[in-house]
Amino acid sequence: MSSQQRSQGNQQWGGRYSAGPSAIMEEINASIGFDRKMWRQDIRGSLAHAAMLRHVGIISAEDEASIKEGLAAIGEEIEAGQFTFSTALEDIHMNIEARLTERIGEAGKRLHTARSRNDQVALDVRLWVRDAIDGLDAQIADVMRALVERADEHAATVMPGFTHLQPAQPTTLGHHLLAYVEMLGRDRSRLGDCRARMNESPLGAAALCGTGFPVDRHMTAAALGFDGPTRNSLDSVASRDFALEFLAAAAICATHLSRFAEEIVIWTNPYFGFVRLSDAYTTGSSIMPQKRNPDAAELVRAKIGRISGHLIGLMTVMKGLPLTYGKDMQEDKEGIFDAAETLALCLAATAGMVRDMKPDVARLREAAGAGFSTATDLADWLVRELRLPFRDAHHVTGHLVAKAEAKGVDLSGLTLEEMQAEEPRIHNGVFQVLSVEASVASRTSYGGTAPVNVRRMAGEWRERLA
Repeated sequence: MSSQQRSQGNQQWGGRYSAGPSAIMEEINASIGFDRKMWRQDIRGSLAHAAMLRHVGIISAEDEASIKEGLAAIGEEIEAGQFTFSTALEDIHMNIEARLTERIGEAGKRLHTARSRNDQVALDVRLWVRDAIDGLDAQIADVMRALVERADEHAATVMPGFTHLQPAQPTTLGHHLLAYVEMLGRDRSRLGDCRARMNESPLGAAALCGTGFPVDRHMTAAALGFDGPTRNSLDSVASRDFALEFLAAAAICATHLSRFAEEIVIWTNPYFGFVRLSDAYTTGSSIMPQKRNPDAAELVRAKIGRISGHLIGLMTVMKGLPLTYGKDMQEDKEGIFDAAETLALCLAATAGMVRDMKPDVARLREAAGAGFSTATDLADWLVRELRLPFRDAHHVTGHLVAKAEAKGVDLSGLTLEEMQAEEPRIHNGVFQVLSVEASVASRTSYGGTAPVNVRRMAGEWRERLA
């Protein structure tokens, strides 16, 4: 590499820091580039704090009124894109406070009494995550409703059930889709548990040891919709386990979406041909005009990597931090923000694909009968009707499967005589259980794949999600 090329490289990658340590420090220390997302939460927290300061007599009613008016105006500025964010002011808290003081004067300087940026950021992050959980919960419920409607529609649509991605037993598309409803229902529960556990306010913990001012932490907690204040000031500013729990729940949900997306990728492959997606959720090829690529599903399948990466990233940040606050914890926000936004996008795409997909009922039924998928039904019939021990029935069925495979037919293609050569007591009633429709209809145990079960369970979920 020439000296000129090296110089150009240095300009590209390190030129911005040529001004020296101050430029480097400003760049690495500032978080305003990403924590500006919390401006609504920061203003909400400041309004609650100001009301409490006035209530306990730390600031006057006039100061509180000025603060409220100033913060409302700042919110409008940010909403309209007219607010100038300054890297020199480091973060969203100082940016808003500086602008408030600029607008209303001395009253703005009094707002930060009895709090620190440590408890302020802990509050803002909790409020942001809580808001994100509420939004994601609504989205998950929407995906579940979409799945329930399609499940009810296809309660009796027979399809192959797989283990090891090999044909196993016939199931129904409705039952298959309801499996994801169950998974997503647990995802909602996990996020709800996370929300309940984190719903304590750290405001008033100040830098780390609380404050000598006569603050009313229960008042601010109630004003912000918390169940109460946190009970230890050190823990209040030092802990981000609520964020870790949120990321873990988000990663599990994204895993479920990724599994479903993988099935969409498989099902839309022409060699399977189980479902079709419209142009709304597929793309073409730049050189192969016949292609219909399931890109939306592939991207949902992939994005779990980002979300689980954020979980591992924050766990790594937190694992060795002594109490209490360290600037390391500034690294929590970008991962949280991106994970929530990525999961929201995946949920929207999944809901869209569920409503968009067109199952090929005939192809699903054809595939359901492949691979001797009713072999277990035959073995069960031998146990019920002929009182064979299950292991003996399994042995007889294995021989009949081999015989059918050699003959190039499915089990129902064997003659009664061919079956009786393996077990003389087999009679014509056996043919009533060898169809895929009979197979799924027989699975009436609670949670089984029988269409009557699927319709009942779809109805129960519809009521729960109403």
